Amino acid sequence: MDGLAVPLHGFRVLTGTSNPALAEGIAKHLEIPLCRATTSRFADGEVFVRIDENVRGADVFIVQSTNPPAENVMEILLLIDAARRASAARITCVIPYFGYARQDRKDQPRVAIGAKLMANLLQTAGADRILGVDFHQHQLQGFFDIPVDHLYAAPVLTAHYRKKNLQDLVVVAPDVGSAKMARGFAKRLDASLAIIDKRRPAANVAEVVNVVGEVEGRDCLLADDMIDTAGTVSEAARALKGLGARDIYVCATHALLSGPAKQRLSEAPINEVTVMDTIAIPEERRFPSLHVLSTSELLSKAIRFTHSDQSVSSLFE
Repeated sequence: MDGLAVPLHGFRVLTGTSNPALAEGIAKHLEIPLCRATTSRFADGEVFVRIDENVRGADVFIVQSTNPPAENVMEILLLIDAARRASAARITCVIPYFGYARQDRKDQPRVAIGAKLMANLLQTAGADRILGVDFHQHQLQGFFDIPVDHLYAAPVLTAHYRKKNLQDLVVVAPDVGSAKMARGFAKRLDASLAIIDKRRPAANVAEVVNVVGEVEGRDCLLADDMIDTAGTVSEAARALKGLGARDIYVCATHALLSGPAKQRLSEAPINEVTVMDTIAIPEERRFPSLHVLSTSELLSKAIRFTHSDQSVSSLFE
């Protein structure tokens, strides 16, 4: 693969049930079979896992996103525990989408810091290393006392848009929080930058107040790390269209697509919505303008580099 000839002896890739298609893609790029494992439920819904191959002394990678339902979190914790009790040499959690990342601080009285709790659970279960993609907040890396490799989907997404040969492109940050990400996209695509001033009167409700930057008569790319209910990007697309934008594209790493997201994105003046496969998207949440790119090659390279003790940061040079 890409001229790399690193042997993968004593190497296992496990997966839970959150995104088996992605795990299979990773294994295909690594040219190894997925390690056999059983994940089932007792009659009351309790999660049961069993690793069906010998992993003693092996370098084990567990692929599992922690998006809802909460059973996905239980699965990865039980898989870690099973691998540890089976005497695996090292356990790396490959978490394409790190759930509970939005709960990263105590911004109001009597609330939990869910992201820190998730970090504690993974470490206590026995994880030796974390490998994630586009954390909602980069400071999540500091919540762990074990090594964390933070990957970015930007190279995959920007390669997709370079092929489109968009003219006079402006990358738009849908809110101030995503401005740094949008600036990175603009630099890679040789585009200008605009920022939307957004207010949130309530959770999952977005209201566009102003657009800082020139968008009239130009192609616009709205870039964010996740799309949940799609209120932010759909309102942003309408605001940009109202200001005379030409074609509008939306990209995000994580496609939660909760509640009214499908309807909002279908009805908004958006030419294409491009997301990554960090979260499995069921057929009922898909729509004609949705385009899904794969992170399997990116993650397989990171796994290979981690196993052979090479620098993962070289993936982004």
